[in-house]
Amino acid sequence: MRLLLCLMAVGLFAAPVPPAHTVKPFGADFPNLDSLATAAWWEPRGAAKGKKKGAGPTAPPTMVVERDQVIAFALYTQQDGVLKLSAQLYPLYPDESKEVRLEFKRDDRWVEAAKTDVVFPGWSAHFRITGWDGSKDVAYRVRHGEKAAFEGLVRRDPKEKETIVVANMSCNSSRTTGARPEILDNLLRQDPDLLFFAGDQTYRHTEHTAGWIEFGLQFREVMKDRPTICIPDDHDVGHPNLWGEDGKLSTAPGNADGGYMFPVAYVNMVQRQQSWHLPDAFDPTPVKRGISVYYTRLKVGGMDFAILEDRKFKSGPLGKIPQQGPRPDHVTDEKYDPKSIDLPGLQLLGERQLKFLAAWSEDWVGVRHKAVLSATAFCGAVHMHGKRDDRLLADLDCNGWPQKGRDEALRALRRVQAVHLCGDQHLAVTIKHGIEAFGDGPYALTSPALVNTIYGRWWHPKDEKPGPNAVAGSPLPWTGDFLDGLGNRMSVLAYANPGDIQDERQRADGYGVARFQLSAAKVTFECWPRFSDASKGDAGQFPGWPQTFRLQDNDGRKPTGTLPDVDLSFTGDRAVVQVIHEQTGETVYCRRLHHVSSFTPPVFAAGTYTVKVGVDRPDARTLTGQQPVKR
Repeated sequence: MRLLLCLMAVGLFAAPVPPAHTVKPFGADFPNLDSLATAAWWEPRGAAKGKKKGAGPTAPPTMVVERDQVIAFALYTQQDGVLKLSAQLYPLYPDESKEVRLEFKRDDRWVEAAKTDVVFPGWSAHFRITGWDGSKDVAYRVRHGEKAAFEGLVRRDPKEKETIVVANMSCNSSRTTGARPEILDNLLRQDPDLLFFAGDQTYRHTEHTAGWIEFGLQFREVMKDRPTICIPDDHDVGHPNLWGEDGKLSTAPGNADGGYMFPVAYVNMVQRQQSWHLPDAFDPTPVKRGISVYYTRLKVGGMDFAILEDRKFKSGPLGKIPQQGPRPDHVTDEKYDPKSIDLPGLQLLGERQLKFLAAWSEDWVGVRHKAVLSATAFCGAVHMHGKRDDRLLADLDCNGWPQKGRDEALRALRRVQAVHLCGDQHLAVTIKHGIEAFGDGPYALTSPALVNTIYGRWWHPKDEKPGPNAVAGSPLPWTGDFLDGLGNRMSVLAYANPGDIQDERQRADGYGVARFQLSAAKVTFECWPRFSDASKGDAGQFPGWPQTFRLQDNDGRKPTGTLPDVDLSFTGDRAVVQVIHEQTGETVYCRRLHHVSSFTPPVFAAGTYTVKVGVDRPDARTLTGQQPVKR
């Protein structure tokens, strides 16, 4: 060995080149990023005071496992003849194969369908299968080496179902480790058609691979057998808060200047691990510095879900608006004018996602109703932050800011009578948004935190009074019409405040469920505490739930007139009608109509209109210069 070192020193013998996966992949400035799954990951890591890194009661699971267990979990979606499936592996040793195989069970035997390489950093493997028959249940198996395997079921698309059930989840505290048996048992019992994880799947921040595997172990028994949507939020990419600002570099403490603070390779790794399996992006062009995008749609049965990245394009507040609190993103001055922070040039969804929503609104192929999924709420339906007595007027981390961008987003939902499902706020609420007036916008369900040991929040009006139009007979004292701290109109229909945040059974954690009743054109929102028993029925839900709404009421505007009748007899039962205000160029709405041979389009303002009609898309007939008629 001494001779070898001497020869290397004088350059007569080259040092062995380490395998690529044993080097630090995120650059010299971030040598310890994702350290539990990079470099010599199998070696004990020193830490302060001699403790091993990750040791203690909140440690992530070990990355060293038996080699027949190296496939941690898998998740998938399928749509329009394309199956996309991601398998998450534990870190592999340098001499192990980096190839993974995908098999399907055909006629009671396993048949290999594809091979792919494990992607480093991140240790994920990805399969895209075209020509997929979505009408059948098919068992799958992911394999590595001779012994490691993970099995699940690709469910058929439930086109025959009259009710599509979505589980709505977010904010999975890493301070509470181990299994999630109460939630898992309820989910398996409720058997949702779609799982939606709205973000903060892990709070490991600089150790995403270990945190992501931890999350997968907790939920794999329900994910493996049904389509799953995962979208990373701020903590997944290591931020306290995130204003993506089209991918720029963030350098300010707290990141309120906008952008991402960690290397592009790390951000893309997180997004690849969590979201590669989603249907292909509407426009896959990366944002600044090469950060990938994933906003897209997923159709399940007769439902069509738009999946948004509501952090990626949003402006950061620092330096762009007057600071009116202790932080650029916190407003505490109750005398401030909300218009003073709703300034020109500020973005929320960004032009690219608004373009996507416009195209999505006109495409109803195989679709009966629509909904929108994103990370956080389009309002600030919360008063107390962190502590029961810590009142904050407005938090710019929510999507109630910037207000013009919020209104644009809600108009896009209203156009297609879509509800909104989200998480992030750690406080379960049901809202009916108002844009120009109370109640004229869509309904929204914000899920509680799955495990709420990170940050408590409360709905608690300062005067402790209900708002106008409070929910009749509600067990909750503070429902009704309110303005949030940003001046946005919202009708609060239910909320689930924590009791004692130090008592895990009073933290108001759990998850939401949305049941879309297709023929009835209704949706029922449910909200289940973490320690509830769904087998006992609705009585186990948080007070104020369940709630059922007509989907048509997601557009709550009051018509000021109607246009001439439109003949739909040529469309069968697949009519789509789009109404466009000719003076503004704005699409007023685009609707799927059921069981009608004619339609009298309502309008909400003076002017002339274009009406487009078609089968599944509004592209067959165009009527211009339509004016409201007296009847």
